[in-house]
Amino acid sequence: MIYKFRAILDAEEDVFRDIAIQEEDTLEDLHNAIVNAFGFDGLEVASFYTCDDQWNQEEEIPMFDSGDVPGEMKIMSDYPLNQLLGEDQTKIIYVYDFINMWTFLVELAAIEDAESGVIYPNLLFSHGELPNVAPEKEFEAENEDFYSEFEDDLDEDDLDMFGGDDSFEDFGFEENWN
Repeated sequence: MIYKFRAILDAEEDVFRDIAIQEEDTLEDLHNAIVNAFGFDGLEVASFYTCDDQWNQEEEIPMFDSGDVPGEMKIMSDYPLNQLLGEDQTKIIYVYDFINMWTFLVELAAIEDAESGVIYPNLLFSHGELPNVAPEKEFEAENEDFYSEFEDDLDEDDLDMFGGDDSFEDFGFEENWN
């Protein structure tokens, strides 16, 4: 079977590529197809991220094993597409070049029979020009009241441990310590 994906640049302008790839190919193969479809040089590091139906980022699937124990971390080449994506899980996020953060929303649009004589992966359709620079990303915390998580019921009396005297004489500080 063939998986047909639409890789959409996360930007205001419509820039996307439709790619057909074999279902038993890996995420690494999909990575290479996306790099080629958008004209990147392929020299930068990239990762896929699993996500939910609202594109909320979940687990990272990197290109290379960067874990503390070699071989412990699963990477792109460890995931055949048909193991990770299908009719019930159609979305995945792809980030290329972690300095510029080219971010793509990749969605499985169709699962079809392979056409005879076609070499896969195959670029099916191209729309829009890739901008010269990656679109700016706005990172937002899920919890709007993020800092309230760290409140510890301290008040000004608790924080005034010096009692107004900031000379540090009672704390063993010697001015000529070296």
